[in-house]
Amino acid sequence: MQPLTAVQINEAAAYITGLTPLKPEIGLIMGSGLGVLGDHLEDAVVIPYESIPYFPVSTVEGHAGELLVGSLSGRPVVLMRGRFHMYEGYGPELTAFPVRVMKSLGAKALLVTNAAGGVNTSFEPGDLMVISDHLNLTGKNPLVGPNDDELGVRFPDMSEAYSKRLRAVAREIAVTQGLTLREGVYAGLLGPNYETPAEIRMLRTLGADAVGMSTVAEVLAARHTGLEVLGISCISNMAAGILDQPLSHAEVIETTERVKSQFLALVKAIIPRF
Repeated sequence: MQPLTAVQINEAAAYITGLTPLKPEIGLIMGSGLGVLGDHLEDAVVIPYESIPYFPVSTVEGHAGELLVGSLSGRPVVLMRGRFHMYEGYGPELTAFPVRVMKSLGAKALLVTNAAGGVNTSFEPGDLMVISDHLNLTGKNPLVGPNDDELGVRFPDMSEAYSKRLRAVAREIAVTQGLTLREGVYAGLLGPNYETPAEIRMLRTLGADAVGMSTVAEVLAARHTGLEVLGISCISNMAAGILDQPLSHAEVIETTERVKSQFLALVKAIIPRF
């Protein structure tokens, strides 16, 4: 694995800066079926991933493959409509590359979202969960290799990977909106297969509340580079073995479509409080 350099990060950021004068304060990464948030940006410049230097291309249904720079709830933001996954064949350093670019563009905080399977049996499909912590079970890490001190310290602290302050803001807003907002631990696995029932029992024993195939590499890079992070999972299905039915990506997209109005209302209210 060869980490991408600060020169490459700045080159990608310079390309984006050349297309818009807006200086983003907040980065947003939208998971499967959640890219609809991009439709609510004002004066958005839409940039296909393939046109940005060193950016890979998203290949998964529900991930549009566009970077948007615009305003949301009065704040300048940069939004990924679709992300990159290690199961697509990308290394963790490339999966996390857009986070580095967001930082170079001027972002101070990151909102990362995903569609996840419910491991906690008290959850239901359609629930939204604030991520309190994560388990990196992918076996991969974007920080492996030579450390660039310009980007962050060699051994970054992860005792507060997900901001306590922003989690409290999310809970407060959820109460005002009458929304039941779950909170729990996200387990990140490599994928692309869904987990077996035995693996889900293992994850529950380890303390996981939800499971997915993204997010952890991006959050590791975000904390390494000093971004404050808030994570929100949409519980799109119950994980294997909980219900007597097979799992499918179609169910993921269907569930995120069903809860998009609640998701949009929550995120749009949180953005001004970053």
